[in-house]
Amino acid sequence: MIIKTIRVNIFPEGSFETNCYLVADPKSKEGLIIDPGAQGEKIIESAKKQDMKILYIVNTHAHFDHIGADEIVKEAFGAEILVHSMDEEMMKSPELNFSCMGTESKSPNPDRLLEDNEEISLGETTLKILHTPGHTPGGICLLTDNEIFTGDTLFAGSVGRTDLPGGSYEQLMSSIEKRLKPLPGYLKVYPGHGPATTMEEEKANNPYMQ
Repeated sequence: MIIKTIRVNIFPEGSFETNCYLVADPKSKEGLIIDPGAQGEKIIESAKKQDMKILYIVNTHAHFDHIGADEIVKEAFGAEILVHSMDEEMMKSPELNFSCMGTESKSPNPDRLLEDNEEISLGETTLKILHTPGHTPGGICLLTDNEIFTGDTLFAGSVGRTDLPGGSYEQLMSSIEKRLKPLPGYLKVYPGHGPATTMEEEKANNPYMQ
């Protein structure tokens, strides 16, 4: 598995930082981009330098800092934009995804809606969709054999906020208890914000996983 991380500053002063991940199958170089929130040209350049064949843009949820560069990346690669069906309304609404706040991001239309346990194939690599609502109704994680991309569901030492429209603390805790805690400790965790961690580390030290 080839994993490259781009750290993206949504605003020049760095008020928001969103992790954008480029993931590719090492043999076929078929790839996808997770949460291109901003700086689309930088993301495109990185993917092209690695000769990646970008098939999909996957949004772990539909907040503006995770979808802001969807359209420019789609134009560059002809990739499909994917989001969970329960975030479709948020994806299309500047008021719900907060792109109306004067940011450069726009509300893209998804090409395909994802469902729980669906699989995305990149050559010999498979990513499984885990529906983990709480931060948003359609929040997802993407699980491979050795990694999990957790969006704003799980961070190193913390979890995503639940006080925004569509958020639910009870749902988030249920998602963590039922979908994430049973996963093996060796998994590398790549969150939507902040540093990477491991599932073992989070089970041992993250208060929300106790």
